[in-house]
This record gives sequence, C-alpha cells and structure tokens, in this order.
Amino acid sequence: MSGCHHEKKIISTDQAPKALGPYSAGVSTGCMVFTAGQVGIDPATGKMVEGGVQAQARQALTNLKAILEAAGSGLDRVVKTTVFLEDMGEFGLMNEVYASFFTGEFPARSAVQVAALPAGAAVEIEAVALLPCDCGEC
Repeated sequence: MSGCHHEKKIISTDQAPKALGPYSAGVSTGCMVFTAGQVGIDPATGKMVEGGVQAQARQALTNLKAILEAAGSGLDRVVKTTVFLEDMGEFGLMNEVYASFFTGEFPARSAVQVAALPAGAAVEIEAVALLPCDCGEC
C-alpha cells in the first residue's frame, strides 16, 4: 500500500471560491476525490457571475475543474456528477455547457430540481473522481 493514501486529505485552491460554510471544497481519500457542490461564483470577485444558468454552469464547472486539479485529478477522471437546478426547464441550457466540459466517456450523472440553492444560484454541480493511484488495490 505504499502509493495509496487512505487518510482523509482536505483539498482547497484559490482558483475556486472559498467555502460558503463549514465544509471543504474537496476531500480525497484512497483513490477518490469528492467535491462540494460548486455554484457560479467567480473566485476572483467572490460574486455570482451574470448571464443566467449557462454562465453559472460554466463557472461552476470551471470551479469544479480547479478543485479536481488541486487534488491531482481532473474532469477526465470524473466518475459521477450530480447537478442541482433551481428550474428543470433550464436543463437543456445547462446541458449544452456541461457537454463542452465532458467529452468522450461521460461520467454517470443525476440531475434534480431543488427549491433553492446557495447564494441564489440557478445551478450547482458536484463530482466524484478518481485519483492516480499505484497501490495495486484500486
């Protein structure tokens, strides 16, 4: 088990917004990384991007990508995403942006409509991804 790390490691980066509460942007353990849900907050300004669900989805996925990369993973290693939408009627608009971030072998995905999201967001996206691992057990 020399190459595998089974302890919990907190993931953070200044390329994604700071947590809006008592949680971590990401946590890795073993050969997996789990992200917190990301909304369309621009880490440079700390404010929600303008332009509706597509602009917010683009920023949320950019934030997600930054967290995964800070953990040593990437969008190409994502195995599962969950998309939370304030309005399921905007699914198609979100999906256009989503498809530009994930190509080829798509991760499994769930999408649900919710009553409200943090910071007045229209969309929130979380992911589970693989980490590079040489432990021989994964």
